[in-house]
Amino acid sequence: MLERRFYREMPSPIGTLTLVSDGTHLNAVHMRTFAEVVAREPRDWQESTAHLAHAYDQLSAYFAGERRDFTLPLRADGTPFQQRVWTALTRIPFATTWSYGALAAYIGAPGHARAVGAANGHNPIAIIVPCHRVIGANGKLVGYGGGLDRKRWLLEHEARAVASATQLTLV
Repeated sequence: MLERRFYREMPSPIGTLTLVSDGTHLNAVHMRTFAEVVAREPRDWQESTAHLAHAYDQLSAYFAGERRDFTLPLRADGTPFQQRVWTALTRIPFATTWSYGALAAYIGAPGHARAVGAANGHNPIAIIVPCHRVIGANGKLVGYGGGLDRKRWLLEHEARAVASATQLTLV
């Protein structure tokens, strides 16, 4: 028997996202359409707005520049090392970037930047677990499952949101 998963597609400035839930937790934010997701993940799929309403609303607010943090119950399948990396990703402040090496040091694995990069690349909960905030040691954008154009857009979006908030407080 296949595991049941609930899904909802969401239009966004970076393309269609597919949100996935087990009914209690958010399990994934894919940067592809549901048709592309279902082709890769055989499950018992059921469309649901109810199970994904909070995730949809919080992501909508993020894209509108009104939300910086997410308060959603998350559950992603991964190795213990991947889980450590993904948890650490949630500690990277909004509109801030860390290098893969800095992230490796943060989780107590200095010298393992490549392993951190691999775990980062397998993060199933894009945006909410902000793997887009990790860049190369030289400050360049490298590696992003959604493509570097999306990574650049997300980082610029966060920078604009901070600049806009700063202007509002100065006036």
